[in-house]
Amino acid sequence: MAMEPLATKGNFFHIYDFRVKTGMGEDFIRLFNEFDYSDINPMHKSPAQVKDGVLCRDVDDENHFYLIGEWRDIEIHKQIREVMIDMAPEFVKLVDSGPFVPNYAEIVTSTPQEILDKAQKDAGILNP
Repeated sequence: MAMEPLATKGNFFHIYDFRVKTGMGEDFIRLFNEFDYSDINPMHKSPAQVKDGVLCRDVDDENHFYLIGEWRDIEIHKQIREVMIDMAPEFVKLVDSGPFVPNYAEIVTSTPQEILDKAQKDAGILNP
């Protein structure tokens, strides 16, 4: 399988950096997944979402998480976030670090596909 850039220049990451209540990490993950993979998650219904978000857990702190996703449009993400606030998903109740609000970052560079393909070829990963 060919490598591909993590993200596309010109798009945006939403980055949530948060802590959950002590000892509630597994419950948070379970509740997050139940909501995230359900048919009621409005984030998954937007064409502005480029790549589905990933939930990451800090390897040094089991109560510290990151949620990162790629979007074409920050304003659409903000609008959908407001809908989700009204929905009050159960997983958000386990957040213990203040408001569950993302930082937004513009993707200003990403490796061109031909560079990634060359790197794989040079490493013998792709067929010549």
